[in-house]
Amino acid sequence: MNSQLFNRRQFSLTLTSFLSGLGLSANALASGGGPGSDEISRIEEAIHQEVVLKASRKRVYEALTEAGQFSKATGSEGTEISREVGGAFSLFGGQIEGRHVELVPSARIVQAWRSSGWEKGKYSVARFELKDEGTGTKIIFDHTGFPKGQAEHLATGWKEHYWNSLARYFAS
Repeated sequence: MNSQLFNRRQFSLTLTSFLSGLGLSANALASGGGPGSDEISRIEEAIHQEVVLKASRKRVYEALTEAGQFSKATGSEGTEISREVGGAFSLFGGQIEGRHVELVPSARIVQAWRSSGWEKGKYSVARFELKDEGTGTKIIFDHTGFPKGQAEHLATGWKEHYWNSLARYFAS
């Protein structure tokens, strides 16, 4: 029984691998579609990070949404941040840009976020959830919808340019 299960599983994996190499999926074949047919992609990279900062939720929220504080915290020039839902932001001298999708003071920030090097019109979603953690704030951060192959670079960037910078800013 186990050898049959293994063989079926192995066959499915081999078939899926073969079809994807041709640019097809088992779902596309089953539905009669081929390349270019309406399909749902089940492959996506995502970043999930959690960091605790020694500051209140209000201070963390303000550091992420006020241009002056963001510049001081990150040491970056050319920071512009709207404080309105739908408003634009430009960070790190225009290297990062986007719009605020949702702003809930001291609780949540959701942004349509993009790197200037990405294809025009390509935006990802960056979500900052702020929770009390003792006398500090825990940021539960999720970043999705970015171009494939960017996860490692972006995850490192969030740690270096956001979390480490904010930790130093609040420690001073």
